[in-house]
Amino acid sequence: MDDDGILALFDRQMRRDAAPDSAGERVERAGRVVRHSGGTDDWNGVLWSDLDAASADAAIAAEIAHFTAAGHAFEWKLYGHDTPHDLGVRLAAAGFVAEPVETLMLAETARIVASTADARPPEGVRLVPVTDAAGVALMAQVHDEVFGPGSSSFRDRLARQLAEAPGTVDAVVAVAGSTPVCAARAELPPGKEFASLWGGGTLPRWRGRGLYRALVARRARLAQQSGHRFLQVDASDESRPILERLGFAALTTTTPYVYDRTPGRQARP
Repeated sequence: MDDDGILALFDRQMRRDAAPDSAGERVERAGRVVRHSGGTDDWNGVLWSDLDAASADAAIAAEIAHFTAAGHAFEWKLYGHDTPHDLGVRLAAAGFVAEPVETLMLAETARIVASTADARPPEGVRLVPVTDAAGVALMAQVHDEVFGPGSSSFRDRLARQLAEAPGTVDAVVAVAGSTPVCAARAELPPGKEFASLWGGGTLPRWRGRGLYRALVARRARLAQQSGHRFLQVDASDESRPILERLGFAALTTTTPYVYDRTPGRQARP
């Protein structure tokens, strides 16, 4: 399958036909927009849209009205190939704030398993599966240190997902002695061909030692075992070169546009 075909499949399976992250959340189609809605501690936002110049502004206004009425800040997850081509400009004009651009990278799972077959954590570091609240707390500690205070707000969602649907997520913390130094997770949605990789943040003094690669390797093997044909990452500028060396290809960009009129917006680290 060529890059355009993979991107079209990704749009259909992971955006247009997305499933809720956990019980209590929902995915709804409202006209030409697909939104993910939940509680205050959940991720709320627009996953997919099929808009044009004539329909975009009204759709933006409708989503602002929907989430504002629910009392939620929300994110419009804009991809570089979304239409109309000035959708980002329109979102900014409506009061959204753009966060840093990331690169959507995709690869065949089997290729990544092969390219990371020799990947191991550095000496003295063990990979600890996250299965309970204590493990989630270790992940949150890493996220707060790497991504900044408050970035660990995913913890309630992850704890709920581990309890309610443990087969749909794999989370792991790299621990040196008693200190968590890196954390990552893989979302393994049932019935989809794509697994998505999240996190991977590493404490500064542990960078450059192969931890990120080792965590990619672990998650790729699990994705292969669960039947996911492709891996997807929203890559930062720091992780993109590593992923390219492993065999991931950059297909488009993704930019979070945030509409926040309430405190405590929940990020998705």
